[in-house]
Amino acid sequence: MLASDPLRTIADTEGAIILLGREDFEEIVDAALEELPDDIAARLDNVVVVVEERDPHGEGLLGFYHGIPLPDRGMNYAGVLPDRISIFMDTHLALGLGSEATREEIRRTVLHEIAHHLGIDDLRLHELGWG
Repeated sequence: MLASDPLRTIADTEGAIILLGREDFEEIVDAALEELPDDIAARLDNVVVVVEERDPHGEGLLGFYHGIPLPDRGMNYAGVLPDRISIFMDTHLALGLGSEATREEIRRTVLHEIAHHLGIDDLRLHELGWG
């Protein structure tokens, strides 16, 4: 753990203390990306996944997809900056979940935002139980 990576101490819903630093959080996000099935990972195109401390709009979002979903990219899609998937650390930690539940919620958020990149909207994600 780097000195510049302060641990966040939070109590989960059962009162247990969880210590999680940014580096740990990023490793959980990376693990979620590495667990993607090959056919899904192969479809990721011109997208970057980043961890941000907090939702800049203060809406309490867990994650946000900024970009042009794959189905909406036309023949002229070229030379554009990568789409961006932001995963918000503070919002996840504020949920007060246990260690494993926090990991699962981060994974779920990563998958939810990747689904937006693939062109799956919130309505369909709710139908699939991922909303």
